[in-house]
Amino acid sequence: MWRIGATGFCFGVFGLGGLVILCVLLPLLQLLPGRTRRRQAAKNTLHYGMRLFSGLMALVGVISYEVRGAEKLRRNGLFVLANHPSLIDVVLLMSLVRRPDCVVKAALWDNPFTCGPVRFAGFISNAGGPAVVDDCVASVRAGNNLIVFPEGTRSVPGQPLNLQRGAANIAVRGPLAITPVSISVSEPMLTKGSKWYRVPQRKPHFILTVHDDVHPDQLFDQEPALAARRLTDWLTQFFTRS
Repeated sequence: MWRIGATGFCFGVFGLGGLVILCVLLPLLQLLPGRTRRRQAAKNTLHYGMRLFSGLMALVGVISYEVRGAEKLRRNGLFVLANHPSLIDVVLLMSLVRRPDCVVKAALWDNPFTCGPVRFAGFISNAGGPAVVDDCVASVRAGNNLIVFPEGTRSVPGQPLNLQRGAANIAVRGPLAITPVSISVSEPMLTKGSKWYRVPQRKPHFILTVHDDVHPDQLFDQEPALAARRLTDWLTQFFTRS
């Protein structure tokens, strides 16, 4: 019961933070000169906010976590691909990279608790169709650190990974080097379809392992569509083994 209360408290803090961003930080951000400078400041603000929130979750005992190879994320212009076992994944990853960028569901642009951070940082909507690939490549080229979950949604515990081809298309058509991050958790938490109050019996421990960069253009030299298909298969095997 104590951890249910602590989890609810963290959700409340997250929602309140989203409203503060929408009502306070967004207007203040408009005072900065230049759109690029405003966007960079917004992304870094979210980065530090997620660091604080991750620390809060650990402090109150909702989760614990460790990062292996964190120094590989201390660069700009990364294309980070990760598996997606929990809702917490994006929070932890954004806390580790400066100037984070994400591809998010279009519905988050209208949610009162998430539209603030999403609009604040200028994240990429998945409703953009084919232009999403160009937007993603441009974001990385501009020095942002783009975080993408190739599955497109959270994994289903006990089921094989089902990666979509979008992430591979971005990497191949960039072309962009991939920084893979494998995420494991000791206890299922906030998995696909689960309720926030269904907390596990023991405190979940997250392990994020940052691997060396992968260069798709060195692995596959076929035409883009075939290369993206082969890269998707390669990533599926990689994250299944990791």
